[in-house]
Amino acid sequence: MMPTYQNPPPLVVPSPSIRFMAKKTAKKKAAPKKKAAKTTKKAKTAKKAATAKDAPGKKKKKAAPKKKKASRARAVKEIRLKAYWGVFNQSLKRVALFEFNERKLADKKAAELGKNGKSPHFVQPVKEAIEG
Repeated sequence: MMPTYQNPPPLVVPSPSIRFMAKKTAKKKAAPKKKAAKTTKKAKTAKKAATAKDAPGKKKKKAAPKKKKASRARAVKEIRLKAYWGVFNQSLKRVALFEFNERKLADKKAAELGKNGKSPHFVQPVKEAIEG
């Protein structure tokens, strides 16, 4: 548990003369540089022996670059959309669907469903994909 104090401890405020004193900075010593590792005689002779084995004898042929098959551009299927008028309730559930030229019928249906204090219905355009 933390002890409770009746009065909070007083804040220590530095005097103005201390605020402008120069800060002492310690100089860091630079890390000693590492010397480059010298290659040994054994390593040099091993490299020479490896290149000597490859040089005489059979020369390796480079593989011919493979020809890429010409890819055909596939025709993108066009998805056609048809517009309708949809009658929806408050929970965005579609109640009825009308052809695009039958907007007046869709409005009439929405008004009929919203009568007598029931939840209001509204008309909204709907786009559906057509096969063919």
